[in-house]
Amino acid sequence: MTSVQVDKQHDGTDGAVGGGEGYQRGLGARQIQMIAIGGAIGTGLFLGAGKAISKAGPSLILAYAIAGLVIFFIMRALGELLMYRPVSGSFSEYAREFVGPFWGYVTGWTYWLFWVVTGITEVTAAAKYMAFWTHGSFPQWAFALIFTVILYGANLISVKLFGELEFWFSMVKVTAIVGMILICAGILTIGFSDAAETASVANLWNDGGFFPKGLGGTLMTLQIVMFAFLAVELVGVTAGESKDPKTVLPKAINTVPWRIAVFYVGALIMILSVVPWSEFQPGVSPFVAAFEKMGLGIGAAIVNFVVLTAALSSCNSGMYSTGRMLRDLALNGQGPKFLTKLTGNGVPLLGTTVSAALMLVGVWINYVAPGKAFDYVVSFATISGMWAWIMILVCQIRYRAKANRGELPESGFKAPGAPFTSWFALAFIGMVIVMMGIDPDSRVALWPGAPVWALIMGVSYLVLKARNPQGAAFVKRS
Repeated sequence: MTSVQVDKQHDGTDGAVGGGEGYQRGLGARQIQMIAIGGAIGTGLFLGAGKAISKAGPSLILAYAIAGLVIFFIMRALGELLMYRPVSGSFSEYAREFVGPFWGYVTGWTYWLFWVVTGITEVTAAAKYMAFWTHGSFPQWAFALIFTVILYGANLISVKLFGELEFWFSMVKVTAIVGMILICAGILTIGFSDAAETASVANLWNDGGFFPKGLGGTLMTLQIVMFAFLAVELVGVTAGESKDPKTVLPKAINTVPWRIAVFYVGALIMILSVVPWSEFQPGVSPFVAAFEKMGLGIGAAIVNFVVLTAALSSCNSGMYSTGRMLRDLALNGQGPKFLTKLTGNGVPLLGTTVSAALMLVGVWINYVAPGKAFDYVVSFATISGMWAWIMILVCQIRYRAKANRGELPESGFKAPGAPFTSWFALAFIGMVIVMMGIDPDSRVALWPGAPVWALIMGVSYLVLKARNPQGAAFVKRS
């Protein structure tokens, strides 16, 4: 990295390389807030919580609360970096600056692959959810194709349209959870519906106690819990296209605690109070199960629509983030140069197109060979998503050390308790990975990640070595 590049990168808010990102700042406070909220609510909550409840019982509430605190530490670490230098490349850009070009390369391509894989799974899931209404009369692959093309087209029009789509997708999810909480509160206080006879806060500890599967059972759900929070960091990718990043982004990040308290902890407390935890089954949405217990038949259709929305929201985010990440890599010489081009309205056309094309290939693969191998590839998303969190924390620790020495300007949004909170979050993520290796159900997530990571790191090494035989590109210069 040349000294000219470094000076330009520290110019404040305009871009990754010399303020030349070229994006339009079309995302307002309303859209950024809902993107931040929506990033914390997805299929991990609407569907994955069913399996987690069956493995941990009511203690899952505690697991979400502790993991939510860790997520807040991660987001505040990201916020400190964003206020130091808000760029669209986000954690890849910070990894490049504070750890070294090699790690920026690995982080960028890993995060890009994370969203491609996530987009593949979510658009396929959305197509499956449509079968609820069509009963198989319309081909699943056709729905997958339609959804992919629509979201691809929306992302090419403007970043503002992306923001509007994400705003309304998030609004549906938020409304559904708030509605569920209010209904459950009504059952517990007024006593209506079929669930009124057994509904009680005592359900949180009456059936085997708060830890019915022991502390070990709770720890084994951490992988599911952390997967549910993946994409919360997406707000960092929007930094280069926010109208007022230094005002909007801190407000969005500071809403993380109450979002987790309401949408995860609050929702689970209410659901598990109304319906005993032992009645939930893996693979069944706890929201659907709760509606059925209440005797509200329309609940299944409502939840199916909400889960469909969550899947489309995730795929929409994937379209957005992959195009920006590819362009950031290309701007820094770590990707094909043609990916740097923007359309007249500031959209990375080629980066988005390449990512969308790969998502279509994945849909085709899932159509012709929906076997275990595909499921194994999907599980790579958890590890690759957590890698982005690891790099955020490492970069924040290094940035804070430099800022304290006066080598870099201080951020206007310091992470409270850092660097100790960042070290704690790193230790927690390490524990989650260890627990994944111990748990037979989640151990499979580690195997597909190994060869993919070896490929990414191998290619990164060869490319950077060819461009810099002396090896200076692999380490961070002081």
